[in-house]
Amino acid sequence: MNASSLPRWIDIGLLPVLNLIAALTVAGVIIAIIGENPFVAMGVMIKGAFVYDGALGYTLFYTTNFIFTGLAVAVAFHAMLFNIGGEGQAMIGGLGVGLVVLFLDSVLPPLLVVILAVPAAAAFGAVWGVIPGWLQARRGSHIVITTIMFNFIASSIMVWLLAGMLMAPGQMSPETRSFADGINLPLVYEVLQMAGFSVSRSPLNLSFVIALLACFGVWYLIWRTKLGYIIRATGHSERATIYAGHDPAKIIMLVMAISGALAGMMSLNEILGVQQRVILNFTSGYGFTGIAVALMGRNHPIGIVLASLLFGALYQGGAELDFEFQTITREMVLMIQGLIILFSGALAYLFMPAVVRIYSSLRKPTGSG
Repeated sequence: MNASSLPRWIDIGLLPVLNLIAALTVAGVIIAIIGENPFVAMGVMIKGAFVYDGALGYTLFYTTNFIFTGLAVAVAFHAMLFNIGGEGQAMIGGLGVGLVVLFLDSVLPPLLVVILAVPAAAAFGAVWGVIPGWLQARRGSHIVITTIMFNFIASSIMVWLLAGMLMAPGQMSPETRSFADGINLPLVYEVLQMAGFSVSRSPLNLSFVIALLACFGVWYLIWRTKLGYIIRATGHSERATIYAGHDPAKIIMLVMAISGALAGMMSLNEILGVQQRVILNFTSGYGFTGIAVALMGRNHPIGIVLASLLFGALYQGGAELDFEFQTITREMVLMIQGLIILFSGALAYLFMPAVVRIYSSLRKPTGSG
């Protein structure tokens, strides 16, 4: 039996869990070496992510960012395109949100401005994704190299604009002026309080719902539409796609546009949900972590939601670790996150040979005659 013949519950369920256990075991050993109890530290992290007042809201807030960037990587990967430009695409998506709001918030009602800003995030991200797609499809430039370079270009553009023509008058921070009152996505805790529920304050906002809708949209696109079938066929064999009468170059550009749009929509959570202005480095590495999220989630929306929740819990619970322990610093928390990225990304199939052997032995006939 080879790896491809394993049931999907092993590939998308058991293997990621084994990778997570391995990463947490290594992290636990390191925490024990510095003199702390790893089980106590794990308990603090879990409470900080899910139990304390407002903790779940913060965890889901971070989860939202990872869902968007994870979906962006997954869609591209179904066409065998390794899009590692989510960081830059999210930056440019945020620029699109900012430009729409800054030009229109004084002339249009807030609700209409928000409605226009949402597709602007997707459109600007799509443009920043389709350019590397065009370079690969028409000029043979490798998508990994171009998306890396476009991250740096996007960062430079944001610095140039936010420290220049878009910088708010009278202050030195590289950011725009604040948006007009009412230009924001509704906060979930405010909506729930209006409905009569008592919930703690958190930055979780309506973009979480948009992210879940995006998950359904990606699932429907990839597995329930003709276009999704063509995308997957292109990833497996461009020659087969040509034989079927489709242009692989157009499919590559379309996939990268969709991928860039999803990454660009990450900016909704940060800019329309919390900041109400465009600030420098609002992406905070979410685009890069989205690669690990997609790999750990096996490029399936359900898996991506679960992996995003894990990384969201690490972000929120890790902050509580840094607060509770003097010896466990923010750098140690980043180390734990890095170990999970390592085991779920570069070492994603570390346990595959052992699992194949065990599964084959369990399914082997007990004897005949």
